[in-house]
Amino acid sequence: MGTRNNPEHVKSFVRSFEEHPMRNQLTNRLSINDIYSLCLQTQGKENNCLKEELYQLTLDENNRVAFNALWALSHFDEANNPWLFCKHDDLIDRVLIEKNETKRRLMLSLLLRQPFEEESLRSDFIDFCIAKITACSQPYAIRCYCMKLAYEQMKYYPELLTELKAAIDMLEQEPLSPGLTSAKKQVMKKIKLSLGHFGK
Repeated sequence: MGTRNNPEHVKSFVRSFEEHPMRNQLTNRLSINDIYSLCLQTQGKENNCLKEELYQLTLDENNRVAFNALWALSHFDEANNPWLFCKHDDLIDRVLIEKNETKRRLMLSLLLRQPFEEESLRSDFIDFCIAKITACSQPYAIRCYCMKLAYEQMKYYPELLTELKAAIDMLEQEPLSPGLTSAKKQVMKKIKLSLGHFGK
């Protein structure tokens, strides 16, 4: 008897789908409407366990599952996004070692939606962001995110802002994408304003 018609195989498949409905959704090619539907399922404090399930699926060995889970998290609304703040250090730890550029980009986008407090800044992540800004081999999106994230961390200290400005000035030596050019202008404007507040 073929596997397709094996009753036990069918039962096993159905049981797996019932036990892991969210993961099974994430194995598919999703549309933006599917992503919004996933976000809707996890809304509210009463569904924090589903948020945790979704977050754990970002670690899945199946890349499509992990990508889709990260994509869904990046669309949490303002009321639900703060739940992710408790994952701040974990996301940074993962970004520092992640080799897959899509996963890294999505995790950086999640971090950009989080506050960076002066007392909990991490020098390893600041160094990472500065290095990626000037790395021509990196995708433009990752460089944009790192530029913005570097500012959010370095804005507390004028000497660090001066260092960031010097790194961004180095980009004058290469042609930039429209997105990176726009990010550069935005961040340089913020640096100038912040240094002005410091009297620099």
